[in-house]
Amino acid sequence: MAKRHERAEHRQGGTALEPSWICCQLGAREHYAVPTYFHRRGRLAALLTDAWIRPNTLAEKLTLGVFRPLRDRFERHLADAPVHHFTSSLTRFEAGVRLQCGIGCWDRIQSRNSWFQQRAIAQLNKLGLLETRNDAGPPVVFAYSYAARRIFEVARGAGCRTVLGQIDPGPYEEDLVACLYDSRRALEPDWHPAPSSYWCEWREELALADRVVVNSRWSHDALIGKGVCADKISIVPLAFELPAQTQSAKKEYPAAFSEDRPLNVLFLGSLTLRKGIAEMLEAAELLGRAPAVFWFVGTPGIRLPSQATANPRIRWLASVPRTAVHSFYQVADVFILPSHSDGFGLTQLEAQARGLPIIASQYCGEVVEHGENGLLLPEVSGLVIADAISWMLTNPSQLSKMSQNALERSIQFRSEMVLKKLETCLNRPSHMAFT
Repeated sequence: MAKRHERAEHRQGGTALEPSWICCQLGAREHYAVPTYFHRRGRLAALLTDAWIRPNTLAEKLTLGVFRPLRDRFERHLADAPVHHFTSSLTRFEAGVRLQCGIGCWDRIQSRNSWFQQRAIAQLNKLGLLETRNDAGPPVVFAYSYAARRIFEVARGAGCRTVLGQIDPGPYEEDLVACLYDSRRALEPDWHPAPSSYWCEWREELALADRVVVNSRWSHDALIGKGVCADKISIVPLAFELPAQTQSAKKEYPAAFSEDRPLNVLFLGSLTLRKGIAEMLEAAELLGRAPAVFWFVGTPGIRLPSQATANPRIRWLASVPRTAVHSFYQVADVFILPSHSDGFGLTQLEAQARGLPIIASQYCGEVVEHGENGLLLPEVSGLVIADAISWMLTNPSQLSKMSQNALERSIQFRSEMVLKKLETCLNRPSHMAFT
């Protein structure tokens, strides 16, 4: 009740001239940070999402097998929010897709994007959400790239302004991945580029968006390199803050790393060429018997070499639910994101908020300040990664300082600090970008 009262005061205390926002979200992207931000301000007209599983309900108990990951589709700060989900329809859709023999990866992706947009539009029309007005006029419609075109068509027809959350560097990144694939065919033999229809729809999304929000300078420059109008783009970093019940503390490090107390290096996410998995495996080989243990947590997207699976210094773990990742951050001494391209890399923020120094490439969100809260890789190669890890092995006292700096820097990425830039992006001159 207190939170509802607080939001009511927001509405009565001067925000009446600010529009409400409708968020259309396929997946748990950004841990629902955007709708949570507007809900806290009493300005979330609706969250439309594919799945929503409340804890301790029959739906949670019945979410088994391939659908078990859906148990993470909930955010406690949105427990009393106007959330509209299509969980039952999603399970039927996914079951039907799995029964189709010979359907390709991109066919599944495009079918899922189309299914979500159809469901979202039907719900918007059924509830008349686009017709809702306050003193600031119609609501703003926010949706993520590749599942927004049809939603934006309907929204624009109703007089709503539209904001596209661009999740990655788009076709620039695909060209880069194609080059990686050509040079590493033995590791990722099943990669296929997106069909031309995928990028045609994306171009139409861009045309229908009043503002395109990217999360990093890397994405900003990549889109401009592919012809996207710079005046339409705003840079708004991702936001992250630890749940109140999760403790964060400065990491403790030994005076020297050894076989009994090795440096624990955590790589968490998709194990793909784009994420730098090939270079990570090369670094592990180069470091040989150095007292470092590599924790790879995620779904393999490559064909793992036999020498990598047999390496006693590598721990292979399958993808884990969001609620279970905290234990891996706890055991780690340093987090690494050697990505060749990332829209941002939210795991950087998750690691930083837990006091982990970070080794990261320059092709993602700007989180690492070199020498302060981690190390920036001048290039993504096995040798450069091995050098960075070797430096950390021989400078454990510096890691303690980096851990403290990481905790302090994490404050800058709290939603209250970051997402107000998203809130005002439509009010700024089109040539301005946020940093």
